[in-house]
Amino acid sequence: MAPSKRGGDAVPEPVAGAPTRLTVGLVRGLRGLRGHVRIELLTDRPEERFAVGDVLFVEGTSRPLTIAESSAVADGPGWWLRFEEVPSREAAEALRDAYLEIDAPQEPREPGRWYFHELQGLEVRGSDGTELGRVIDIYRAGGAEVFVVRGPRGEVDVPGVQGIVLELAPERGEMIVDMEALALDARPVDDEDYVRPRDRRPANPKRPKAPKPPRAAPPAPAPAPATGKGPRKGAPKDQGSRTLTPDEIAALRATPAPPAPGDAEPPTDAG
Repeated sequence: MAPSKRGGDAVPEPVAGAPTRLTVGLVRGLRGLRGHVRIELLTDRPEERFAVGDVLFVEGTSRPLTIAESSAVADGPGWWLRFEEVPSREAAEALRDAYLEIDAPQEPREPGRWYFHELQGLEVRGSDGTELGRVIDIYRAGGAEVFVVRGPRGEVDVPGVQGIVLELAPERGEMIVDMEALALDARPVDDEDYVRPRDRRPANPKRPKAPKPPRAAPPAPAPAPATGKGPRKGAPKDQGSRTLTPDEIAALRATPAPPAPGDAEPPTDAG
């Protein structure tokens, strides 16, 4: 069965003669020229798994990587690591998209905590007796583990949260879920409209700007109050209109028009 490498300490299938290891990170990017790599966390204990001086291994190899620097990414998820055996950016390029493992530590088990490989293969059924199948994979979405269950209904995602998972019993090899609560979030992947949480991208559409309110027309000036007096001094007066008499028209015609500026005769040379 293929191991899960999407969250938590995962254990790959052991290779004959090789020690059991835990997968704790995935190299996602690089920084600078000294070989720093950005790690996607596949463990919930990065401070312990990525301590300076600890040794990691590239998946499937015996190549050791001794941690020289270790710090959380300040402006996002993940972890920054630098290894003594990787002195430059060019050397770090070979680690891009590689899974990193540690030798499985001999440490006491915390109550109620399991490695992913211990939960794969569990029989999953509803509290009403509905058979859903077996856990074939586990990944992390939104801070919670999600169990991929394959069975009579196809592949179904079961969020590992209270209210959906009623009982988790690896010692009995089974998981009991609430079918009514599960129906809200889990649907077969054969449904064309279904998008798995692992494949979703957070939608952050820009909010449309509210239209600006139209500018109000400036108020019309208030009319001056009537005072009963005549028009103010200097104000133009209404001249009215009247018809000229024939004598007035004849007098206007007899009056010679003043010469236009362009009609004056040019001065002549007195010679």
